Amino acid sequence: MLKCAWTLKVPLMTTDLITPVIGIPLDSEMGGADGYSKFPWYALRQNYISAVVKAGGLPLLMPHEPSLLDVYADDIDGLLVTGGNFDIAPSLYGVSTTHDTVTTNDDRTAFEMAILQSALKRDLPVLGICGGQQLLHVALGGTLIQHIPDELRDALPHEQPNPRNEVGHDAEVFPGTLLHDIVGQTHIQVNSAHHQAARDEPAGLKINASAPDGIIEGCEATNMTFCLGVQWHPEFEITDADVRIFAAFVEAAREYAIGRETTNV
Repeated sequence: MLKCAWTLKVPLMTTDLITPVIGIPLDSEMGGADGYSKFPWYALRQNYISAVVKAGGLPLLMPHEPSLLDVYADDIDGLLVTGGNFDIAPSLYGVSTTHDTVTTNDDRTAFEMAILQSALKRDLPVLGICGGQQLLHVALGGTLIQHIPDELRDALPHEQPNPRNEVGHDAEVFPGTLLHDIVGQTHIQVNSAHHQAARDEPAGLKINASAPDGIIEGCEATNMTFCLGVQWHPEFEITDADVRIFAAFVEAAREYAIGRETTNV
């Protein structure tokens, strides 16, 4: 009887074989004579995409189709919620008055809140940037300052006058937070493009950074594996801390993907 001289070896799954899918909800505008199109359109700044790709992720751009929410949540390994030229409706955090400077994008916010809530329930890695950080803060039970200059007389210029691809001010990163574990520093430099900010620290949420004037610069969920929000725009990758944030987020998404593949074997 012939004996087989070899055995089949199945390679172990390694992180090198996994490219995590990062869902990114698109920005949306109603269109107009002076815009990209007279009709409604979607858009996304290129550096959100390039930062994800550089970190090893596969971007999945997400139109605001409610019927696809479950499909998106099943298919992505991480959720990136970006900023935009609009504000979150105060009614979403229990406030009945609206500051004169507040403008909203209700359809986009409704879609992003829905996909974010789904991600939170699944312990899906989340990164919220600028307005995305504010949405995360509200989703976790927090409230917002509607217009910083009206509430903080000596506030820094959080809508910095210099270009967004330059730093605008320092930020203190608090030890014992996920953000500190990622950047490895207690003081970093950040850019700044916002007139609103997180106001408080409800249960289940931890503030991870602040500006020199006391304005909150980041938050994270305490009961999730990776759920991080930053008020600045790390997709510009101005500093090493910015690069580290995207690297850590995509790595967390990769670990999520590996865990899902292992569960499905």
